[in-house]
Amino acid sequence: MTAVTTSSMLAVDRSDELTLLGLVGQLELVAFTRLAEDSALAPNLDQTLRLARFSAGAVARLERIFARITELGGSPQTEVARFAHVMDDFDARTPSSNWWERLLKAYVGYGVADDFCKAAAAGLDDATSSLVNEVLDGTSHADLVVAELAAAGADDPVLRARLALWGRRLVGEALGVVQCLVQGQPGLARLVSGGAGEPDGPLAQAASAAEDDAAAPAAAHLFGQLTAEHTHRMARLSLSS
Repeated sequence: MTAVTTSSMLAVDRSDELTLLGLVGQLELVAFTRLAEDSALAPNLDQTLRLARFSAGAVARLERIFARITELGGSPQTEVARFAHVMDDFDARTPSSNWWERLLKAYVGYGVADDFCKAAAAGLDDATSSLVNEVLDGTSHADLVVAELAAAGADDPVLRARLALWGRRLVGEALGVVQCLVQGQPGLARLVSGGAGEPDGPLAQAASAAEDDAAAPAAAHLFGQLTAEHTHRMARLSLSS
C-alpha cells in the first residue's frame, strides 16, 4: 500500500482565501490614495495631518496583507492586481460636490466594501480572519468622520437632510459593487456562502446565475447584514438611512 504523506493529507486549497486577501489589499491601496487626496483637500491643518497619518497607516496595513499572501504561497501583486478597478465604477457614479459629501462617501461607500470582506473572512482560519478584521478596523478614520459630520450637521438641518439622501445613494451604489463581486468572483461567493471549498454553495450559484432561487436566501442574508451595518453607521451620525 502506498504511503500518503502527512503534508499531502493536510493540503488545503487556499485559492479563495488568496482572492479575498487580494481584494482587501486593493481596498487598502484605494484607501491610501483616497486619504492622501483627502489630506490635500482638508479645510484645516489638524485634519490635513491626521488624514496624512491615516494614509501612511494604509501602507503598513497593506504590507501585512502582502506578508500573509506570501505566507500562503501566493503572489501579492497578482492577487491584488485582479481587483485593480474594483471601485472605479462606484467612484464614477458618486462624485462628491463638497467636503462633507466626500467624508460621508469614504465612511459609507467604502465601509460597505469593508463589511463585505469581513463577512467573507468569517469562515476562514483564525489567522487570516483576525488579520482581515484587524486591517479593516486598523484606523480611527471613522471616528474623525463621525466627529466632523456630527458637528457640521448639529445646527444645520438642511445639511443633515442632504447628507441623509447622499447616504442612501452611496449605499445603493456600494451594494452594487458587492453584487458584482459576488457574481464575478466565485471564490468570494463561496466564502460568504459558508466557506471555501464549497463550489455548489448558494452564493457560488449566484455567481453564475443571479436569478437562481436557491441563491436567494443566502444573498438576502448577506445584503441584509450589509444594510444593517449601514444603518448603524448612519445612526452614529444621527442621520436616517
